[in-house]
Amino acid sequence: MIKRRLYDVLEMVGGLPSTHFNGELEINGVSTDSRNMQAGQLYVPLVGEKFDGHDFVGDVCNKGVACLLWQKNHGPAPADVSAIIVEDTLVALQQLAAAYRQQLPLKVIGITGSNGKTTTKDMVAAIAATTYRVHKTAGNFNNHIGLPLTILSMDEQCEVLILEMGMSGFGEIEQLSLIARPDAAVITIIGESHMLQLGSRKGIAQAKMEIVAGLKPGGLLVVPGNEPLLQERIEAQGLAEKFEIVRFGEHSLHDLYLTGVMVQAEHTSFTINLNDQVYSVPMAGEHNAYNALAAIAIGNWLQVNPEQAKFGLKQMVPTGMRMEVVKTATGLTVMNDAYNASPTSMKAAIAWIGMLKGYRRKFVVLGDMLELGPDAEMFHREIGRMLTPHVVDAVLTYGPQAAWIAEEAKANFADANVQHLEDHAAIADLIRQFSNEQDIVLIKASRGMKMEQVIAFLK
Repeated sequence: MIKRRLYDVLEMVGGLPSTHFNGELEINGVSTDSRNMQAGQLYVPLVGEKFDGHDFVGDVCNKGVACLLWQKNHGPAPADVSAIIVEDTLVALQQLAAAYRQQLPLKVIGITGSNGKTTTKDMVAAIAATTYRVHKTAGNFNNHIGLPLTILSMDEQCEVLILEMGMSGFGEIEQLSLIARPDAAVITIIGESHMLQLGSRKGIAQAKMEIVAGLKPGGLLVVPGNEPLLQERIEAQGLAEKFEIVRFGEHSLHDLYLTGVMVQAEHTSFTINLNDQVYSVPMAGEHNAYNALAAIAIGNWLQVNPEQAKFGLKQMVPTGMRMEVVKTATGLTVMNDAYNASPTSMKAAIAWIGMLKGYRRKFVVLGDMLELGPDAEMFHREIGRMLTPHVVDAVLTYGPQAAWIAEEAKANFADANVQHLEDHAAIADLIRQFSNEQDIVLIKASRGMKMEQVIAFLK
């Protein structure tokens, strides 16, 4: 974590010292949450529509805060603690993170995309950790607050920093990229997530390509080779003259491509064009082999030995609720992919379970895909038409939009094999009633549908 004298912090954020400022004191980390703040930290009271961190300054003073930022429009700073007065505490937090990143001799990798960015982040970290000291985004700390906090929580001995970059609108990835100043950047895929805010896949591609805003000249840009919307922007912006471009995918015209894939319930194995290694990741689905291709491209750029990259991928620990295998007390296999969903990732998950062998019956439990805008009904109905008895044995849906999935699927099944339910517990009861240890269930939906509750009831 960041450790700096207050004199240094003052300069890094461009603030003014309070009356009782002691510049020789040192901060040991940064917190924006008064409940979790530790003694010796810098407290940053953020201001939102429904909260104001300045209201909890008394609490952090009682916990031994070393210093706090103080937003100028909140009156005089407290007299009994060192404070740095700034125009905007959020902007100051971002400035502090940007300055800290610039002070350290490390490689920074930024990762964005409509789907797969968290998984790819975990894969890159697993490969890099075989050779370097690594720090990565934890959980979903991938926005204008989480990314600065991730940077500031990094130890100074870190050699490779891996930052996930999320967004919901234009300009957000650009801001994150300018804070992080990545040496390498990955765009995993252009899907349909945030269609409501960005209007079209073209708009999504434009927003994701903002990651090059802070990319260092001559840096690496890794992109899916089969996405014409990205290729158009690379050509229009002349990016091939500014950066090294690596395209990954399934085609021999790409720089890095798959030459073979084998998918099983708990892992995916694959080979690539660059060497004769057989790679394996502890996640199901061909789409995860493509995520691994992007991670391998970063590993090659970091000069990680292929044997080490293979070892790292095999040992990686995926973030929860992303094609996570769960065994219930009855022996039923549940594939928990309930963290997020878009039409692209939903189709990939259905294709995976359709190819899967070795199970008596296969069930899917599908919930709403959110933030799809005016085409939401069309996207859900497309998913429903994919579901046939050749793919799965039964379909359960949850949520008002997922009802469109059920309506389309019913045309392909007997009525009893497609049911729309409005209660997580009822879904679990139905699964228990008709399944046994020889079966597998895929659960997938957008995070807001809280489908992990179905798994909790099943356990």
